[in-house]
Amino acid sequence: MLIFLDVETTGLESADRICSIGLIAIDGDKIISKYDLVNEGKKISSKASSINHITNEMIKDKPKLTDSETYKFLQEHNNENSTIIAHNLKFDLKMLATCSFKPNTKLIDTLRVTKHLIPECEQFSLQFLRYELQLYKIEKKEAVKCEVTEGISAHNALIDSLHVRLLYEYLLEISSHVKMIELSFKNVLIEKFEFGKYSGRHIEEIAMIDRAYLEWMLGNIMDLDEDLRYSVTYNLEG
Repeated sequence: MLIFLDVETTGLESADRICSIGLIAIDGDKIISKYDLVNEGKKISSKASSINHITNEMIKDKPKLTDSETYKFLQEHNNENSTIIAHNLKFDLKMLATCSFKPNTKLIDTLRVTKHLIPECEQFSLQFLRYELQLYKIEKKEAVKCEVTEGISAHNALIDSLHVRLLYEYLLEISSHVKMIELSFKNVLIEKFEFGKYSGRHIEEIAMIDRAYLEWMLGNIMDLDEDLRYSVTYNLEG
């Protein structure tokens, strides 16, 4: 079984929790869609609401995540015969771990796989790839197949699960399911900075002209993206 998963949260701080969960499961010819708003006792920030359009009033009487039908389905199929597929999988699993969910499935991170297979992309957010790879052209037809009746908009957990499925199927034309599992846990060697004073410039170049800056990054930015940390270290040691 393939389980395309997405969660929305009350914010991005360590104390924040899941406020909605959606998934699309593919089991042979059978397609199952599930979506729930949930209440983990954490107030949704206004900033989070402005992105996911979920308000505190909407989750007031909703169940805890572990009591939701979507979570129960996920737990029921949490075994080696399933593959959980998400964009930035690490984040989703981190949030699910706050409710003691431990994956026993195979895992695919479409974010990291895309970075490996299509490194020339300017950005790698799910919504950027939705348009860059022209997935939007087939999403309405696929939404009908998946019984997704919500409007096709970003940052809805069920809609984003649909977009993850479309991205996975695009990547499947380039690679294999087994290879994607492997790539999901292999560091990406990033060529250019995407932010900061050297945005758009090659890391290899900066390693030659300003090693001190790269060394400062490694020592002072604790939440540095692990692929960027790997790439900076690689170029400093190269």
